[in-house]
Amino acid sequence: MWQTYFQPTTLDQALQLLNQHGERARIIAGGTDVLVELPRGVKPTTTLIDISKVAELKYIREENDEIVLGALTTHNDVLLSELCRQYATPLVQACWEVGAPPIRTRATIAGNLVTASPANDTIAPLLALNAHLVLARWHEGGYGERIIPLQDFYSGLRSTLLQPDELIREIRIPSLSSQQRSLFVKLGLRRAQAISVINIALVLTFDEDFIREARITLGCVAPTVVHASTVEKFLQGKRLEPEVCLEAGLLATHDVRPIRDVRSSAQYRLAMLATLLTHSLERLVNPEAMDLYEQPPVSLETAWTQDTTTCAPFQDCIETTINARPYQLCQAQQKTLLNMLREDAGLTGTKEGCAEGECGACTVWLNGQAVMSCLVPAVQAHGATVTTIEGLAHDDQLHPLQQAFIDCAAVQCGFCIPGMLMSGAKLLDEYPAPSLDQIRTALSGNICRCTGYQKIWEAVQSVGASQGRHI
Repeated sequence: MWQTYFQPTTLDQALQLLNQHGERARIIAGGTDVLVELPRGVKPTTTLIDISKVAELKYIREENDEIVLGALTTHNDVLLSELCRQYATPLVQACWEVGAPPIRTRATIAGNLVTASPANDTIAPLLALNAHLVLARWHEGGYGERIIPLQDFYSGLRSTLLQPDELIREIRIPSLSSQQRSLFVKLGLRRAQAISVINIALVLTFDEDFIREARITLGCVAPTVVHASTVEKFLQGKRLEPEVCLEAGLLATHDVRPIRDVRSSAQYRLAMLATLLTHSLERLVNPEAMDLYEQPPVSLETAWTQDTTTCAPFQDCIETTINARPYQLCQAQQKTLLNMLREDAGLTGTKEGCAEGECGACTVWLNGQAVMSCLVPAVQAHGATVTTIEGLAHDDQLHPLQQAFIDCAAVQCGFCIPGMLMSGAKLLDEYPAPSLDQIRTALSGNICRCTGYQKIWEAVQSVGASQGRHI
């Protein structure tokens, strides 16, 4: 898929590489979009510049009444951030709707913005929150920046103002105030791993009971995410009364001309837009009563500390630890982690089901995170620790979840089971006695084509119940 792979460790190095290679290269971090697009011939490239090791781009902090997200902030980072949960609520709600936990461990907010699909869930809330982007590029002797409002960033369908030698360094979001109420809602064809049919973000500013300002953004109803400008003007100075909410929903259909595609007809989108917006406004009448997102969220990642100072920066060979054994693999830099594990390390327990991050059969642990290895460049295992299904047991002792799968008859054809076990075991690391809802969330990215979910859930529950008795 690619021939040349760079893995800079500083922002200066990354920007210099971008300046050198420009349009011939693509930036990669989480890889959840790039590694799906490349096999399809979308934005093809022979060169990848991997910024995942640029530690200075990994942060969430508060500055001057703004929440600032570094370019490597993942959806999980947002979900787990108290700052974001308090002051960027619709973004948190959107992150909860993206993919499944093994996608959210890696997918970055900046990458979601750059992909520029009108169906991408984080664009609408960031637009409603009036976010700004800090774009960086290399200049002689250092790097320069420009700041651009997100609402000016998109020039058309999957098209942005980002120049070939630029990257998003950070995202700045004005913090929500006590006078503001906000919400993100999404309509998809299933509860997880679903692309939006429609998504809506709302940020309303109140003077007592009256709306002073409304920012309402709509995804999947135009080539870019757009404002419901007619509704925004209509709501100014009004109370959120039932007739106002109903009228606002109907008015929203005048702001868009949605397309039809494999997920929906244009007529259905218009009808659901009116209904969803009406119901969303009604929910904001009493936001304290809303169940905004699961507490606490399932992340499928656990704290990880590792000394990588003894590992030299990547050159040609991948030096990694797999199932507590050191490996040096020199023919895998053009592969995914999945293919490296199967073809170079000889560990075939990890399965390929879809190669697009849809089925979860290839789930492994990378530095304590459950990830879909088909969407991870193999080089990102350099200096890292990987655990596969072969390493889940300890010597001759099965992992308790493996034994539970046997005891509960949770295995049918068996193809999905390695991924199910890796996701389930990571959940048990995170929450030793998980609820059924947490189990369903953790396994929402793992598809069982035999539809044996009930027995699988029961197996995880049985381990959780046993561990819960010893907490």
